[in-house]
Amino acid sequence: MIFSYFLQFLDKSTLNYASVMGIQKDTKLVGQQYPWLGSAFYFGYLIANYPASLVFVKLPLAKFLSACIIAWAIVLGCHGAANTFIGLCVLRVLLGMTESTVSPGFSLLTGIWYKPSEHAWRHGLWFVGNGIANTFGGLLAYAIAHIKGDLKPWRWLFIIFGLITLTWGVFLFFMLPDSPLTARFLNARERQIAELRPQKIQKSFKTNEWSKDQCIEALKDPKTWLISLQIGIGSITNGVVSNASFGALIVKSFGYNEFETILLGMPSGGFQVCAVLIATYTASRVRKSRVIIIVIGYVLALLGILLVRELPTKNKIGRLFGYWMMILYSSAFPLMLSLISSNTAGFTKKATVNAIFFIMYCAGNIGGPQLFKTYEAPKYQTAYNGMIGCVSISITLAVALRQYMDWENKRRDRKQEVYIDPEPKDNAEVGVDLTAEKITQTDWENRSFRYYL
Repeated sequence: MIFSYFLQFLDKSTLNYASVMGIQKDTKLVGQQYPWLGSAFYFGYLIANYPASLVFVKLPLAKFLSACIIAWAIVLGCHGAANTFIGLCVLRVLLGMTESTVSPGFSLLTGIWYKPSEHAWRHGLWFVGNGIANTFGGLLAYAIAHIKGDLKPWRWLFIIFGLITLTWGVFLFFMLPDSPLTARFLNARERQIAELRPQKIQKSFKTNEWSKDQCIEALKDPKTWLISLQIGIGSITNGVVSNASFGALIVKSFGYNEFETILLGMPSGGFQVCAVLIATYTASRVRKSRVIIIVIGYVLALLGILLVRELPTKNKIGRLFGYWMMILYSSAFPLMLSLISSNTAGFTKKATVNAIFFIMYCAGNIGGPQLFKTYEAPKYQTAYNGMIGCVSISITLAVALRQYMDWENKRRDRKQEVYIDPEPKDNAEVGVDLTAEKITQTDWENRSFRYYL
C-alpha cells in the first residue's frame, strides 16, 4: 500500500514536474488553461467517486483497486502523446477517474484489517508514500529532464512513470488480498482471527450488499458533514500547493531556474514524511489526540504561508523554508481518514461517508487552482490570502468536530448510566471467539459505541 500510494502521488504530480520542462510552451497553453488542467483531474475524481463507493461494496476490494491502477497507468502514459489543451484536459479527467479509488479503497482496507486503536498509525504509514514520492519523484524528474533527443523530456516523464505503474498494477492484482479471509500468507485459523480482531468493538463486517438504511444514516450524521467540510475547505490549499501542480511554480517564483526548482522542491517531501510519521505515531500513543494534532498541523502550515507572503522577495531562503512548512497541513489527511475508519461502523455507511469526504476533497482541489492567477506572478496574492482563510476555517471545523464527538460520548454515558472508555486499550490478541455470531451494527445502532477523538 505504501508503494502504491507512492506511485499515486508521483503520477498525479507529473504535471507539476512537466510544468518546468516546457509542457506549457509545447502544447500552446495560454491564460488559465494550465490551472484548468489541475482542476480537470479532480473533475474526473469527482465523477467517479460515488460510483466507486458502490463498487467497493459489490466487488472484491483489492482486485478492483488493482484494475484501476492498471487503467490509470495506461492513461498516464498517453499523456506523453498529447499536443493540445483539449487532449491534456481529457487525459487529466480520465486520470482522476482511475485514481479516485485509491485513497478511499485503502482506507476501507485499513478498517478491515486493523483495530481502531491502530488506524491512525496504519493510515499514516501508507500515506507517507506521498512524501516519499515528493522527494524521490524530484530526483527522477531531475534525471529525466536531462534526456536529449527528438522526444521532449516531459513526454518521457509521462511514459516512464506510466510503465512503472503498469508493472506494479499487474503485480498488485495477484499479491494484495481483498480481506483477511483471502490472505494466502495466513492459515485458516489465522484468517478467522485476523477478520474478527478489528471488529470486536465496532461490530461491523465487510458485506457485498448495499444497505439503503446505512446510506441514509451516513447522510444524516453531523460527523459526516463536519469532517467533509473540513477536508473540502482545507483542500483548496492542497489545490494550490501540491496536487494542482503549482508547487514547482511557487518555488520558481522565488527566483530559481528550472533544475534548482526541481531540486529545492524535494525537501518538502521530507518535511511531509516527518510530519505524517510524527503526527500519526503520536496519535496512536496519546489518547484523545487525533483532532488536536490535526489542528497543530494546520497552524504550522499557516505559519509557512505567512512566511512566504510576508517576507521580502530578496529573502529567498526564508520564503523557501515557508514553502516547505506549508506542506505540513497534509499530516491532517491520514488522521481524518483514521477518524472515519474508527468512528463509522457499517460497511455501507463507511463507504458512503468516504464518498462524501472525497467528493468534498475534489471540490476543494478543483477550486484551489483558480486562486492561482498567472498574471499575479511572482507574488500570487490571491492564492496566499485564500489559503490563509481556508486553513483558518478548517481549524474551526476540526475543533467543532471534536467537541461534537466528545459531547455525544458523554450523552451516551449519561443515557446508559455507565462510563465506557472511548479509546479502550484493545491490545489483546487472544480471546477472539471464532464461533461467535457476526452482528453488524452502525455506530448509531450500537449504543455501546464511543468515538475516538
